[in-house]
Amino acid sequence: MNYAVIMAGGTGKRLWPLSRQKRPKQVLKLLDGRTLLERCFERIGSLFDPRNILVLTNADYVDVVREDLPGLPSGNVIAEPEVRDTAGAIGLAAAVLCKSDPAATMAVVTADQLLEPATVLQEALRDAFTFVAAHPEALVTFGIAPTFPSTQFGYIKCGDPCVCEACKNVVYSVAAFKEKPDLSTARDYVTDGRYYWNSGMFVWKAGTILKNLTDFVPETAEPLRRIAAAWDTPDQQAVLSEQFRRLPKISIDYAVMERAAQVCAIRLDCRWLDLGSFAALADIIESDPNGNVVVAGASELLDCSGSIVVTEDKGHLIAAIGLDGIVVAHTPDATLVCRADLTDRLKELLGLLEQRGRNEFL
Repeated sequence: MNYAVIMAGGTGKRLWPLSRQKRPKQVLKLLDGRTLLERCFERIGSLFDPRNILVLTNADYVDVVREDLPGLPSGNVIAEPEVRDTAGAIGLAAAVLCKSDPAATMAVVTADQLLEPATVLQEALRDAFTFVAAHPEALVTFGIAPTFPSTQFGYIKCGDPCVCEACKNVVYSVAAFKEKPDLSTARDYVTDGRYYWNSGMFVWKAGTILKNLTDFVPETAEPLRRIAAAWDTPDQQAVLSEQFRRLPKISIDYAVMERAAQVCAIRLDCRWLDLGSFAALADIIESDPNGNVVVAGASELLDCSGSIVVTEDKGHLIAAIGLDGIVVAHTPDATLVCRADLTDRLKELLGLLEQRGRNEFL
């Protein structure tokens, strides 16, 4: 049977104070009052029964995720006891699925991306499931057709097409994974035409990814075996808490994808945005005639340009005069005012808050 696993564990520190340790970016209501997690659930909802959709998230986020997705069975929200990166999270989901369905095929999608139109991903997922059914040892990923030479994304280099007569999309062999490049290299990638942004989404047999994890990261085998054995028993939570921390902190790309033999990719020609910063809002939300991006129920901007004004509090008026390239992000207990070109220092600011014991604002 086919399943979907939504990865929803990221904190989104670059969107502070909107995103917090208890409230991640994927449940912020920044998109016409809707969240990224809701959008993700809707994108894949036509392909899967809700009972076949799992959401992996941090233990602190379980309640807000369940509140955001009332149509998902509450038991399908799996809490990671601590952060172990994507290899551990995906291994956990695969182990759980294999226990109830040894033949399970799983799609892994992320909750913090915006992808339009949804039909592009839906068709690609169908093709990926078709390809994996015929090639059960294959690991399929999805590359985004680059629209500019980004230095913020990793790249996938595609090789020769694979045979899949039933697929509408071309399925390529993957020749290489490339880390975030410098600008000159990124330009070369875009000109070359064989390089695509690494989306971090996948389709594979749950048993196949577990075997690859065992082969390439042997220390994952025993903790995942113990977790699976205890799943749906009275010992489930205790064993999960004890064993999950034994998993190494490593991404699935480093652990498996860059080392496995049968890695393939499907190209997605779509609008794709990773909402990881305030600057990304400018790519999602239409700016006013002065280049300001405003997400607020009430605002008055006088002689402002190139600024970003954000709040989820529809009853709170944000008024500004003469701002140029400034971010203003308001919440009930904290307000950020920052030059737009300095938002990469937010982690430094949060470190100061933690150092000074202001954890109630983190």
